[in-house]
Order: sequence, then C-alpha cells, then structure tokens
Amino acid sequence: MSNNTAKQTEVQRQVRVESPLYHANLETLAKQDQQGEVVLREKAFMGHLVLRGNASNELFAKTVEKVLGVALPTRACSSAESSKALVQWLSPDEWLIITEGGQEGPLQQALREQLSGHYAITDVSGGQTVIELSGPKAEMVIRKSCPYDVHPSNFPTGKCVGTVFAKSSALLRRTGAESFELVIRRSFSDYLWLWLQDASREYGLVIGK
Repeated sequence: MSNNTAKQTEVQRQVRVESPLYHANLETLAKQDQQGEVVLREKAFMGHLVLRGNASNELFAKTVEKVLGVALPTRACSSAESSKALVQWLSPDEWLIITEGGQEGPLQQALREQLSGHYAITDVSGGQTVIELSGPKAEMVIRKSCPYDVHPSNFPTGKCVGTVFAKSSALLRRTGAESFELVIRRSFSDYLWLWLQDASREYGLVIGK
C-alpha cells in the first residue's frame, strides 16, 4: 500500500457523522432521571430529499407513487406516508421526502431511473434534522413559539405548514393529539435547542431516547 493510499484510508477512518444537535449530548441527558410534561427527541440521521415536478402530469405522479409507495399530497399543507417515506407538501410543485437514514440514496436513484421530463431532486439530508415534541404540554410550547394557529380544529393530525418558529423557520407537522415534528435547518439547530429548553421550562422538559 502506497503512502498516499494509507493516508486516505486513515482520513476515512477518522470521518464521523454528527447530527445537528450532537453538541447537546441528548443521549446522555436521556439517561438521567427526568420529570416533565414535554418530551423532546431528535430524529437524527434521517434521509431528506426535496422533489420538484408537475403533479398534474399523470406520468410524473404515477411514477413517484410507484417508487415511494404513496401518492404525492397535492392539497396545500398536507402530508402522506408509506412504509418507505413521509412526503410533505411544500408548494404546488415541491415536496419534502423523509425516509430512514441510508434509504435516501436508493430512493433518489430509483426516482431518477424511472422519471423523465422536467423534474428536480435534491438531497438536503446533511442540512436538516427533525425534532419531535410530545406530551401534555407540547402544544403549549408550540403556541409560545410560532404565530400559526395549532388548535386541532385548524391543525389536525397530518397537516404540515412552513412557519416562523422562534424568529427562525421550521416545517411543522402534527403527528398526533399531543405530538408534533419540526424539520429545522442545521444552522438554526443550536438556537432552537436553547429556545425550546427555555419555552418548556415551566412544564418540565424530558429528553426522550
């Protein structure tokens, strides 16, 4: 083995993948004795793909449905889910696809192999993460943090919306009666982690495993 090859191999061994909230030591915090009515968990290392195309094009829509196992949501602020992926509406011709980490590559390849015409797929996995908030007071923390009306009558399970969140931005989705998911940018993750700690202080924050 040449010196250059040995150096490259050593560099590869030293490379490590870190989630946007790695510095918060959430795994360590989750092991501590905790009490509270808000549970926070980072769904780290998920695959994130942004897909753009014309949903009115039957061939495009049917091909995407075949690959993802679910039809593209075409109603504003809606989402759809299969065993392969969660698809969230971003705009009339744009969707966020979230899948298990490591599956974004095969999904993207399958889409590129089967789609034709005008479309675009971008892997944004490294620039985003998902934060899950749940518990009896999770909705109160959400209400503190964004101007959007998250009452169940206006924001039912499955609805998603891009909104201002604590002077930052997030894609917010209700996942249950007392649970939400936030897709946030890596660059805002530290700020939002600090914000959520403060916003949930009166209710007690539990770090979930």
